[in-house]
Amino acid sequence: MEIAISALLAGAGLALLCVGGGRLVGGGVSVARRLGMSPLVIGMTIVAYGTSTPELAASIAAGPEHGAIVIGNVVGSNIANIGMVIGIASIMAPLAIGARALRREVPLMFGFAVLLVALSADGELSRIDGVLLLGALVAFAVHTCTSARRAGSAPADQGRAQVSVPRSVANIAVGIVALYVGATLTIDNAVVIASSLGLSEKVIGITVVAIGTSLPELITSVIAIRRGQPDIGVGSIIGSNICNILLITGVASAAFTIGVDGDIFVDYAIMIAFGAFLLVAARTGKIGRGPGAGAVAAYAVYLATLAFR
Repeated sequence: MEIAISALLAGAGLALLCVGGGRLVGGGVSVARRLGMSPLVIGMTIVAYGTSTPELAASIAAGPEHGAIVIGNVVGSNIANIGMVIGIASIMAPLAIGARALRREVPLMFGFAVLLVALSADGELSRIDGVLLLGALVAFAVHTCTSARRAGSAPADQGRAQVSVPRSVANIAVGIVALYVGATLTIDNAVVIASSLGLSEKVIGITVVAIGTSLPELITSVIAIRRGQPDIGVGSIIGSNICNILLITGVASAAFTIGVDGDIFVDYAIMIAFGAFLLVAARTGKIGRGPGAGAVAAYAVYLATLAFR
């Protein structure tokens, strides 16, 4: 009975994470459109950071007592974003990765993943590591804004009904509250389920928490593709993966030292492998239905192997 109740509460938490992420992204995008930002820049910044807020909220809620969930959430979310989200999106419709900015940002995403592995080599992510990651985030944000300024801003979307600024700010506020409550429900009950089933917190972080907090990316990408704006969808995934590593791990490790278990390096390797897949796709400029289906299948196999670890 306890597991059933915890599962229901965790499900409610994940639902709140999705609602909160949607409100936050919707409010942010409305403001961005009023500022005349291009769809690509919106995807790389507002949407990417917005869809990463569930991971951030979940990691903060986990706290120093559950550091394995923090790392598992980040690594699992980055794997899910490519294997599940990009895979499903490209099955729906082949994804073109033709923008120069995307081709620049994918190598950066790959490089930051390698940086995370290197910082974890000593068995922990210290406060110094956290400050380094946050410094890299600031540099990335400056790089993105500078690139957008050089490319020029897009005109505001005149064909779409404009949402008032107060309403957009209200959506952002509601989103933040929903994310906080949802993250607390998800983490607390995920730990209860893990203890009851004898599962490690790392596995729970990589599966239940990671997949749940990746739902905003999936929903955002699907909606963007259906509306004919794949740049927002793909850009949000790349930006979100970068944000997961630099912001979420950075904030968490700057607040408290995170112990890194040796077996997480297997998951690091999987994360690097999926990153390499996206790196190749960025070079070719397209992810077709075949590679997308392959990514989903590889992700399913990865999840299945967790049962034997």
